[in-house]
Amino acid sequence: MAGAAVSRRLGDRLRWKTARLVDRRVESAVARTLVFEVPDWPGHQAGQHVDMRLTAEDGYSTQRSYSLASAPDGESVELTVQRVDDGEVSPYLTDDLAVGDPVELRGPVGGWFVWRPEQKEPVLLVGGGSGLVPLMAMIRTRRAVGSRTPFRLVYSVRSPEYQLFAPELRQGDPGLDKAYLYTRSTPPQWPRPPGHVTASDLSGAGWPPDFEPTCYVCGSTGFVESAAGLLVALGHEPGRIRTERFGPGG
Repeated sequence: MAGAAVSRRLGDRLRWKTARLVDRRVESAVARTLVFEVPDWPGHQAGQHVDMRLTAEDGYSTQRSYSLASAPDGESVELTVQRVDDGEVSPYLTDDLAVGDPVELRGPVGGWFVWRPEQKEPVLLVGGGSGLVPLMAMIRTRRAVGSRTPFRLVYSVRSPEYQLFAPELRQGDPGLDKAYLYTRSTPPQWPRPPGHVTASDLSGAGWPPDFEPTCYVCGSTGFVESAAGLLVALGHEPGRIRTERFGPGG
């Protein structure tokens, strides 16, 4: 019986479901949060992603994977999509998809790059650009369940107008410390000059290795490889560093 139940759950997650857009929000100059209702959604964990399939009237179909931005909340899921000017899918999602329009979703997917509320060790979140999205799901889940697990966020972004979830993060969460790094331009009188993440940034805003934090690093392949390498060089156990990366089509 247990095997049959597991098989049914796995089969449900691998089945395409029709989702409809019920709301959309502006998150930055180039990003939008899309809120979908998904009947019979099986639930998800913070850090997981979904596959999305779009099919045109002529039968042409394409798929992409997007991280879930929302904490688990019934049959509603949120995806935050950053527009890529020469992309095939993201301009349609950010500019053209209208409330009421359907898409197909499959998932949730992933079991390694997740944060579970029962975890008690300190958490370090390191995000580059839209790599903040699954980390935001972790922050929102922590808030929703009233967890006291200490979180620290190091967020690297091109410039202030590209920052995601800015109003929400400004509200503050007890036990969540935040550090912002800008790679091209900074707010006026910002104390750190523009530049990529360094070992000094991660040691100053992160946790000491002897605290044994779990580190979640998400962003482009180059960002993830650099940040994860810096964490190892600072003394963090490689097994405690969990990474998720995206490419041009992701």
